[in-house]
Amino acid sequence: MNTNPSALTSSGTADDPQSDPASGFQAGQPNGSRPKRGWFSFVGAGALIAVGYMDPGNWATALASGAKYGYQLLSVVLLASLMGLLLQWVASKVGVVTGRDLAQLCRQRYSRRTTLFLWITSEIAIIACDVAEVVGSAVALQLLLGVSLTVGVLMSAVGTFAMLALQSRGQRPLQIAVTTLIFFVGFCFVVELALANPSWRGALAGLAPPTALLRDAGMIWLAAGILGATVMPHNLYLHSALVKEHAKNGNDEAISDAMKGVNIDTFASLSLAFTVNASLLIVAAAVFHASGHYDVNDLADAHRLIAPLVGNQWASIVFAAALLACGLNATVTGTLAGQAVMEGFLQLRIARWARALLTRALAMGPALLAVGAFGEHGSNQLLVASQVVLSLQLPLAVIPLVRFASDAGLMGRWRIKRIPLALAWLCAALIVLLNGALLWQLLTGS
Repeated sequence: MNTNPSALTSSGTADDPQSDPASGFQAGQPNGSRPKRGWFSFVGAGALIAVGYMDPGNWATALASGAKYGYQLLSVVLLASLMGLLLQWVASKVGVVTGRDLAQLCRQRYSRRTTLFLWITSEIAIIACDVAEVVGSAVALQLLLGVSLTVGVLMSAVGTFAMLALQSRGQRPLQIAVTTLIFFVGFCFVVELALANPSWRGALAGLAPPTALLRDAGMIWLAAGILGATVMPHNLYLHSALVKEHAKNGNDEAISDAMKGVNIDTFASLSLAFTVNASLLIVAAAVFHASGHYDVNDLADAHRLIAPLVGNQWASIVFAAALLACGLNATVTGTLAGQAVMEGFLQLRIARWARALLTRALAMGPALLAVGAFGEHGSNQLLVASQVVLSLQLPLAVIPLVRFASDAGLMGRWRIKRIPLALAWLCAALIVLLNGALLWQLLTGS
C-alpha cells in the first residue's frame, strides 16, 4: 500500500502521461509559462456524467413513482439529484487536484487484495448496469421499429460502437454527440409535458417531502429505488478520470481555473438531468396517475398507454425516441467508465474498441437471456436486478471518495472540510441505509 502523496507526481508511467493534448501544454512546462485557459475549455465531462442520471433505471423508478403516487415523490428526485451533484463535485475535485482518478487512488493507497476486490465489484456493477441499458435501448428500438427484442439488443450494440468510433477524432466529438442527444431528450420531454398538461401547482407541492414517506412502505421502496438509480458508482470513477488532466502538475491558479470550469460544467449538466427526471415523473403523474393507471412501471406498458391517454400518437413516438437516446448515451459512458476502472485499478491499457467489445459481449449475454426468459416485459425485472448490484457497490465507491477528498496530506488546501464534508458523509450514510433497505426488501420479499 502506497500512502506517500509524493508518489502522485511521478512521471513516465502509464498513470502519468508526459503531455495532455487537450490542455494545450506539456506536463513538464514551467507553471509561469502556461497560458490561462477559459472556463469553456473545461466543459464536456459533465455531459458524459449526466447521461448516467437519465438511464433506463431512472426511467423505471420515475414512471413507477409518478404513476403510483402522483407528484408526491418529486422531493425525492430533487434530493437524489442534489446528493449526486455533491458527490460528483467531490469526485471532480479529487481528480483535478491530485491528477489521479478514484480507481488509481484506491490502487495506490489500499492493499492489493482490497484493490482487486474493489475492481471486481466495480466491473460487476458496470456490467449489470450496462445490461439494463442495453435492454432499455432494445425496448426503444422495438417500440420504434417493430423489431424483436433480440434484434434490438444487437442493434443497440452496433449503435454504441458507432458512437464510440467518434473518439478516433478525439474526445470532443463524442462529447458533442452525447450533449446533442441530451438536448434532444430535453426537447422530447418539453413535447411530452405540453401533451400531458400536468398540474403545475401539484408539481410544485411535490417538491416538499410528503409526511407519508416515513410510514408508507411503498414510498420508502420507491425512494430507495430513485436514489439507487440516480447516484451511480461508475459515474464517480468516470468523472474523476475525465477531469484529472485539467490541471496536471499545475499550481494553485491552474487548479482554481480548472475547478471553476468543471463546476460550471457539472452544475449545468446535472441540472438538466434533474429536469429530465422530474419531467418524466411529472408526465407519469399527469397521464397515468390522473387516469387511475397506478401500476404502470414497465417501459412497454407506458409506451402503449401514453398515446391513447393524451389523445396524440406522437406522445408514444417521442417517448420511445427519448428512451433510445438515453439508452445509447448510457451504454457509451458505461464503456468509458469500464475502461477508466480497468486502467486505474490494474494499470492495464487496452484499445477502446477492445474494451467496448469486451463490455458489450459481457452485457449482451445476460441481456439476451433475459429477453428469452421474460419476453417484452423483461426490462423491468432487469432494471430492478441492476439496481440491487449497484446498491452493493455504491458504498465501496462513495466511502473511499470522501476519505480521499478530506485527506489533508493528499488534497492540501483543496481538501473538503466543515459543511461540505459533513454533507458528504451524510450523503454516504443515507445512501448506505436506503440502498441497504432496498436490498433487504428485495431479498426478503417484504
